[in-house]
Amino acid sequence: MFLGPSNTAGRIDAAFFFMAGTAVVLLVLTMVVMFVFVIKYSRKRHPQPEAVKESVPLEIAWTVIPLLLVMAMFYFGWVDFKYIRNPPADAMEVDVTARQWSWLFRYANGKEDGVLRVPVSKPVKLIMTSEDVIHCLFIPAFRIKEDCVPGLKTHLWFSANDMGTYELFCSEYCGVGHSHMRSSVIVLSEKDFAAWYQAAEEKGPAAAGAKLLRDKGCLGCHSLDGTRQVGPSFKGLLGSQQTVITAGKERTLAADAAYIKGYILDPNKDIIKGYSPVMPKIPLTDQEVDEIVAYLETLK
Repeated sequence: MFLGPSNTAGRIDAAFFFMAGTAVVLLVLTMVVMFVFVIKYSRKRHPQPEAVKESVPLEIAWTVIPLLLVMAMFYFGWVDFKYIRNPPADAMEVDVTARQWSWLFRYANGKEDGVLRVPVSKPVKLIMTSEDVIHCLFIPAFRIKEDCVPGLKTHLWFSANDMGTYELFCSEYCGVGHSHMRSSVIVLSEKDFAAWYQAAEEKGPAAAGAKLLRDKGCLGCHSLDGTRQVGPSFKGLLGSQQTVITAGKERTLAADAAYIKGYILDPNKDIIKGYSPVMPKIPLTDQEVDEIVAYLETLK
């Protein structure tokens, strides 16, 4: 049994290599037999065809052997499926919300983040849903994936064997920002996870604005480091000069606090040149809009 970075990775790898190895062996045997028959029974060696008599042992062999191989593959699949679908009773539960185009992970104590943090060697159960379309949470290193469906709760579980950072992304095409719907699984020691889990949230308008951007899914389309995504990056946006399309005409304006507030409340009125009008209207109070602007002030 291969160990791998998670409890599920080793099981999936073992089943895969068994099936792939069986297929390779059968392919080689088939090709060898074909090659031998082509030489042995060529027209040059046998100008006159001869009748071939049936062989009962051969008939039994090529019926029973494939049956046993298929049943062995079924056994691997069934046992691993039951294991993967049934988390232990003491698994730590994390609620996962997928939306275009970001992830939100919510813990039992109310803590929320756009990155999944888990303790090493601790069973974790992800309870998943979607706010809009079907997404699919995929952690390649752990060999697990599951659909996130609107109006439905799905789940998967794992236990990470090694500390480190692992890629997490959506593997179900979900719209124009699908390729940016990426996150990470950060596996921490029990001590480090407990420290993060119990740490108090930052206070103040800027901290509240950062949380709003994460909770509303804004970071699925807008980066914080200047990287161009579906929408413009938040870094350096406030106070910059932008060319926008208004009613089909170009004009240049300052992306000040008033513009940012108007952009949030009516995103398709003044569209920044080079970007598509795909941002939906997001219901926010005046206070929440002010908190977002306060956070953007820190990204100049």
